[in-house]
Amino acid sequence: MASIELRGVSKSYDGTVAVADVDLEISPGEFLVLVGPSGCGKSTLLRAIAGLETLTRGSVHIGGRDVTRVAPEDRDVAMVFQDYALYPHMTVERNLGFGLKLRGIDKGARAEQVGEVARMLGLEGLLGRRPAELSGGQRQRVALGRAMIRQPQAFLMDEPLSNLDAGLRTSMRAELARLHDRLGVTTVYVTHDQVEAMTLGTRVAVLRDGVLQQCGTPLELYERPANLFVAGFIGSPRMNLAPGRVEDRMVRVGDWTLPLPHEVVGTLPEHVVVGIRPSDFHLGTTGGTSISVTPMVVEELGSERQVVFPVDAPHLDAAIAPTAGNDVRLLADDHRPYFVATLPARTPVAVDQSLELTVDLDWIYLFDPADGRALR
Repeated sequence: MASIELRGVSKSYDGTVAVADVDLEISPGEFLVLVGPSGCGKSTLLRAIAGLETLTRGSVHIGGRDVTRVAPEDRDVAMVFQDYALYPHMTVERNLGFGLKLRGIDKGARAEQVGEVARMLGLEGLLGRRPAELSGGQRQRVALGRAMIRQPQAFLMDEPLSNLDAGLRTSMRAELARLHDRLGVTTVYVTHDQVEAMTLGTRVAVLRDGVLQQCGTPLELYERPANLFVAGFIGSPRMNLAPGRVEDRMVRVGDWTLPLPHEVVGTLPEHVVVGIRPSDFHLGTTGGTSISVTPMVVEELGSERQVVFPVDAPHLDAAIAPTAGNDVRLLADDHRPYFVATLPARTPVAVDQSLELTVDLDWIYLFDPADGRALR
């Protein structure tokens, strides 16, 4: 296993910036997830680590060695692709051992290593099959095995589970976590799925428009987002966001008036963005500030109910964090935001009937509408 360090890494294509001045240190044995919406630069960054992209600026260091100008095959990393990239004419056994054959490993040693990896991944009964005879999950395990058998300093994985159905993705996530615990190899994993990011990552790095927004543990990103974009991106259902106005020791959101914590009174601008996670609404009128809402949709999810209700406040433009020099934009007055509250299953809730909820004031988030940074 080896550390990976990115220093001021930037990549542009014909003047379009894909990655902008990313500084990131990945510890030996860490499982780091790069996450963000499509086009945010996460795959470009992974390919830069692999040596498949020539940097516009900056440097890449693996195991303390500057590999910025080192060819991909000499970086001692193994990449797992979204489309598996298996040789269709080769059996599973030959796919697994092909890299060892190219390195001149003798047949007996190859067979031993292939057998060990096959046992680890549950592929023993599939060694004689070709990729076309395998399921998607089996092909992905073969692709993982081909990377593992090289015993590289680091694994680089580019959305390896995105072609699988929901059930297989869940089981393969568990398999990946188990393998990482067993092998302890430094892993950089790209995904657009924040559930994958939160369940797999030792740390998660959130990207937007090629810029690193925040890097931390899954819990840090969930509980202490650095800005409005991270707050809106991490969490499912997403954080509820609406503009608010600070008045004395209160913040007004539509027709709600919520008390402010003592530590932030006097430090806030007049206009803020207020964030409340769906799980921080509770049924009843005790333990916080009570609000009355009228559900317009009640979604039954078995273990819980998601209650959707309108808020009498201007609607943020898709709850997207502002970019430099652009405030959070508001839509026309006839657009109103809808909040979501996650309540226990069998909670007595009915559409169009008034419901009393309590807001957990310890977990109200405040953001600056001018630059999106967290104020609390």
